[in-house]
Amino acid sequence: MYVNRYICIHGHFYQPPRENPWLEEVEREDSAYPYHDWNERITAECYAPNSASRILDTEQRIIDIVSNYARMNFNFGPTLLSWMERNHPEVYQAILAADRESQERFSGHGSAIAQTYNHTIIPLADERDRKTQVIWGKRDFEFRFGRKPEGMWLPETAVDLATLVALAEQGIRFTVLAPHQAARVRKIGAKNWDDVSGGKIDPRMPYLCNLPGGKQIFLFFYDGPISHDISFGDLLESGEKFARRLLGAFSEKGDRPELVHVAADGETFGHHHRFGDMALSYGLHYIETNNLAVLTNYDEFLDKFPPTHEVEIIERTSWSCAHGVERWRDDCGCHTGAHPGWQQKWRKPLREGLEWLQGQLADVYELEAAKYVPDPWGTRDRYIEVILNRDRGAVDQFLRQRTLKELNLGEMVRVLKLMEMQRNAMLMFTSCGWFFDDISGIESVQVLRYAARAIQLAREVAEVRLEDQFRDILREAPANVADPADGSRVYDVYARVASVDLRRVGAHYAISSLFEDYGEQTTIYCFTANREFYEEREAGKLKLAIGKVNVSSEVTWEESRISFAVLHLGDHNVSGGAMSYMNDKIFDMMHREISEAFDRGDTPGVIRIMDRHFGVNSYSIWHLFRDEQRKILDQVIAATLEEAEVSLRQIFDNSYTIMNYLASLEIPQPRLFSVTLDYMLNAEIRKLLVDKDIDSEKLEHLVSEIRKWSVELDRATLEYVAKSRIVELTDNLQDDPESLEAFERIILMLNCIESLGLRPDLWETQNVYFSIAKKHYKQMELRADRGEKEAVIWVEAFRALGQHLRVKV
Repeated sequence: MYVNRYICIHGHFYQPPRENPWLEEVEREDSAYPYHDWNERITAECYAPNSASRILDTEQRIIDIVSNYARMNFNFGPTLLSWMERNHPEVYQAILAADRESQERFSGHGSAIAQTYNHTIIPLADERDRKTQVIWGKRDFEFRFGRKPEGMWLPETAVDLATLVALAEQGIRFTVLAPHQAARVRKIGAKNWDDVSGGKIDPRMPYLCNLPGGKQIFLFFYDGPISHDISFGDLLESGEKFARRLLGAFSEKGDRPELVHVAADGETFGHHHRFGDMALSYGLHYIETNNLAVLTNYDEFLDKFPPTHEVEIIERTSWSCAHGVERWRDDCGCHTGAHPGWQQKWRKPLREGLEWLQGQLADVYELEAAKYVPDPWGTRDRYIEVILNRDRGAVDQFLRQRTLKELNLGEMVRVLKLMEMQRNAMLMFTSCGWFFDDISGIESVQVLRYAARAIQLAREVAEVRLEDQFRDILREAPANVADPADGSRVYDVYARVASVDLRRVGAHYAISSLFEDYGEQTTIYCFTANREFYEEREAGKLKLAIGKVNVSSEVTWEESRISFAVLHLGDHNVSGGAMSYMNDKIFDMMHREISEAFDRGDTPGVIRIMDRHFGVNSYSIWHLFRDEQRKILDQVIAATLEEAEVSLRQIFDNSYTIMNYLASLEIPQPRLFSVTLDYMLNAEIRKLLVDKDIDSEKLEHLVSEIRKWSVELDRATLEYVAKSRIVELTDNLQDDPESLEAFERIILMLNCIESLGLRPDLWETQNVYFSIAKKHYKQMELRADRGEKEAVIWVEAFRALGQHLRVKV
């Protein structure tokens, strides 16, 4: 065992909040195909694999499955964990469990540290936001991990003294910085300082930083070159290579405890570098099993080896901008490199516009909130309790404890809207809005949507209109694309147009009710819809719905009764209207007039009557929320696709002989023939993969046809479909581990995908197999040795499946 050698890997796991600010959920992102959105995709590629990463032997077989989180230091963005808790609770729980496991491993010190709330560049935040960001990040951590955080990650490691003071005031013990953020160091108690600017600081020890006002905080400066090569080099090509690079950073003397530690975006381990999680897990395994160093986390090392030196930092610096923090407020020259020649002159007007808006919103908040709460900004600091638990009873208790008087429902709505206005005012400073190359990018659009939501709430609560002035400032932000050409147009085209109110929710309910049965009560994202009256009529392909529904927000408690009428003319042609608080007499008259016109087949008359009653409050499929819109359009075009497929099948069958003849003469196929071949064979494979029972003869025929015609498979789709089917079969095996039929079905499916040359992600199946091996294999093997026939067959099937899954029993 090498003494005085300690290693710590820190992963900063984070994605910008992607939720629609009005719906509080992530909508479909087509660029993440075949996944629903980028959070889903990165969870599959990184967050989940790191919770159960593979250790491989020399023959590339799995010999162990471990949690990387339990053996490294890590932080997760609070907004990402919030999404994960709702959408992938099994991965979320694995992360929390890893922190508990790390406490057992590292002398009671958990490896998870907190992060300021929504990845704001803290040195650019005002004093109030700086404080709230730290408080929210700390409280979110306590809520999830069940303990107080010792450390806190600063977004982009952006730092100044005021930021460090804010951490120390909330009891944060340490943070992690880049080596170039250190200015000078000296031994504690010494007089003279040594200049370490330019990244010359020794990263193998912790440092004490004395702060204004008598506070202190400990700082770790990660190894810059190794961290860079993890993210941008080839270190993750091999776990052993990764381990040896870490070990090579120790000094030859080894006369004092040294900590070699690195920091990288957590997504590096699996998303940015495929199988990066396995390089990490094997590297740590290699170090541990060969006793080459001791794995630790920051808090344990700090307890064992307190700092001997103190440090001063360089103000307003970060790990990803050579110009300090200019990347998030000006055209400093830093960019992703994806679009050479593009300018970032838009960054300054975007920052100025949002800061102007922030000031206006603060004035509205202070004036309006003071009518209900004694300490508006202190109440905002505590509003994290509501964000973490929106149960009506908990929110009611929060309001009762912090308001000047008992509030009626309308006043409660106003207070909650004010709090949400401030939440969105902070979310609009999420750093990703400035990091990338153009203001029309999805990250900048997202911060503008938060701004639009905050503007809407200010208008609803105080009748203050801020949008025109905000757009005037954004007009000075030039885009790199022709349309939308500036920030004002980006705001109009992508942000303002996404705005939602209760009437829009009611219209969504009305239109989508034609395609699915909602029942008496349903949830639409963060809204609840209670049906008061609903009537549906059909005449051939025409369908009419008329009704009243009470819509309420689970976030602001705002509610409204929406009256509606909607007519489906077939295909995507839907026309309807929705209105708040239409009185019963007018509704009854509308109901009668529309119903009579529909019953006598007067379709133009139905539309005219709806126009007369609803006026400008008219809606179509365009107004549906994105996921439901896609779902309904998929239903609408299904029949057309079926017809097209029948036509392509006829072309395929009728032209097969001539296609063969052309191939024999080595004459290229006409485009129509090649497109037909590609489509039909991919469609046949997809059907085969989802069938309950795989037709072996059909599979053999399809494989032959693919090779014969050199068809290019739609791998993204087919591998995703195959993965989903295998997971379904694996669930059956997990429920009944002794089921030979379950083994046979999985093996048959794996044989199928192997013959097709597909390589779906088998992560879930390997996890289940490994778990069954630990719990059942030895017992079944003993039974087989005793000659039990069923056990013998089971062991053979189990080993056969292990061969397919590359798992060593």
